[in-house]
Amino acid sequence: MDIEVLGTLAVREHGVSITPTAPKPRQVLALLALHADQVVPVSALIEELWAGAPPRSARTTLQTYVLQLRALIATALEQGAAAEDGECPEGAAGAAERRTAKDVLVTLPGGYLLNSGGGTSDVREFDRLAGMGYRAMDGGDFPGAARLLREALSLWSGPAFADVHGGIQLDMETRRLEETRLCALDQRIEADLRLGRHRELLAELTVLASRYRTHENLHGQFMLALHRSGRRGEALDVYQRLRATLVRELGLEPSAALRRLQRSILMASPESPVVAETNSEQLVRVA
Repeated sequence: MDIEVLGTLAVREHGVSITPTAPKPRQVLALLALHADQVVPVSALIEELWAGAPPRSARTTLQTYVLQLRALIATALEQGAAAEDGECPEGAAGAAERRTAKDVLVTLPGGYLLNSGGGTSDVREFDRLAGMGYRAMDGGDFPGAARLLREALSLWSGPAFADVHGGIQLDMETRRLEETRLCALDQRIEADLRLGRHRELLAELTVLASRYRTHENLHGQFMLALHRSGRRGEALDVYQRLRATLVRELGLEPSAALRRLQRSILMASPESPVVAETNSEQLVRVA
């Protein structure tokens, strides 16, 4: 089974889509796919579908959605089996070992489990690559960190579950996934800055600073890239715009680390290096 949630939802068995078009079965599959190979409690699925006001028939209706998903899975399994038999007629002898829809979407005490059968998951691959990138950063391997984190971020084709109308559970998971993406993005930019790629980063940081108007880390990195590109005045303008936004929208002043960066840029000559605290431990305010 191949699972993609970092963008539009796509779940395939033997290359055949098992993603329903109806909104609520789609929500059920999305939550099961995100937690593939783990039991998702019935209570979590009911909360996702109906928030705090489930109907009396909630469990029965959920079972109906599960049956609908199993019907899609069964079709995909049949098509996959037919393709395998066509390529290798001897494969029919192993039909008894083939998975059924109930083997893929398993009913367990208290919940359901989507058995990926060892297939791919973009979330798991993202976590694996990002984790390797963070370890490379910690070890001072900035080229390796930039490469690994860029590869991890390339798995995202848009916001997580972009085409799923989420409830409480999926909305929470979407926010969590977005935080992991921002963390990886922050560290990839940090690695690129340490490699002297400040000019190459300017276009990207211009967009990011506009999109995340109170994200201090990204603004600090933008300031540093501008200063190192000989654009000190613009770097200081970025700080002033951020400060005005923080005060107006959150009632907060910039962090001490960002204020120190601003003072360093203000006092430095254009060609002087600026030692900045732009990593995620120093600048963490995100909104």
